[in-house]
Amino acid sequence: MIKEDILLTTENIPLKFFKRGKVRDIYELDGKLLIVATDRISCFDVILPEGIPYKGKVLTQISRFWFDFLKDTIDNHVVTFDMESLRDKLGDSVGILEGRSMLVKRARPLPIECVVRGYISGSGWKEYKENGEICGIKLPKGLKESDKLAEPIFTPSTKEDIGHDLNITEVYAKKKLGDRLFELVKSKAIAIYRKAADYAETKGIIIADTKFEFGVTEEGKTILIDEILTPDSSRFWPQDKYKPGGPQVSFDKQFVRDYLEGLDWNKTPPAPNLPEEIIKKTSKKYLEALKKLTDKEL
Repeated sequence: MIKEDILLTTENIPLKFFKRGKVRDIYELDGKLLIVATDRISCFDVILPEGIPYKGKVLTQISRFWFDFLKDTIDNHVVTFDMESLRDKLGDSVGILEGRSMLVKRARPLPIECVVRGYISGSGWKEYKENGEICGIKLPKGLKESDKLAEPIFTPSTKEDIGHDLNITEVYAKKKLGDRLFELVKSKAIAIYRKAADYAETKGIIIADTKFEFGVTEEGKTILIDEILTPDSSRFWPQDKYKPGGPQVSFDKQFVRDYLEGLDWNKTPPAPNLPEEIIKKTSKKYLEALKKLTDKEL
């Protein structure tokens, strides 16, 4: 049974503030960064008024599982998930941070999102309907929404501070990264996706697509950073309900997106309030994804 959790959407931490994302708050600590996953939720790049109970802990624990699972495939930025070991720096904040935070090495994030798709959905499906390709990659004719692709494809996008990320071609991405670095992250992203997707299928979950963040350390090493293969960065579909030809039931925040799509809202701030029923169902989906993937509960 899960104990009642504190809904963390903002929190004062006794550290120097570094950056706030849509979901994560980042602080500086002894030359490293402390990443705190709150319970905030954003859709269409707008942070919603309500948080989702347990969400931050679920994201952190799923990332923790994957970082360990994939450590032989690529190095990552994790130093520790153990907040108790940082009590001398964090004081009484340890209790609220435990389970939803990670101390990480600094790295310079690459200026593109590294998206891998094994199935055709979302913005990829929209682009395919328009011109038969995704990010300049020609795909077979006659594909249906949510169809499995013959091979996973690497479909990078921009990183936009305001508004939606935009799909870009391989040529454009190479101009941003250089040929060598582009080929490295492309091969690593596809290898990570394949390994994770194969594992997830044994747990009854389809990873339709996901996005990775890579960074370069001061020593010039390319590593995996940020979160990884969570319901916020991926499309998770239950295998037993998979039926190509339309949108799929999901374990991710697509459930909230679908609710919002049905409202008369222009997808700009302020966002509408979420009904309690939607909040509870969304929380349940996140918790279910954690249990299915890791065999663990909070």
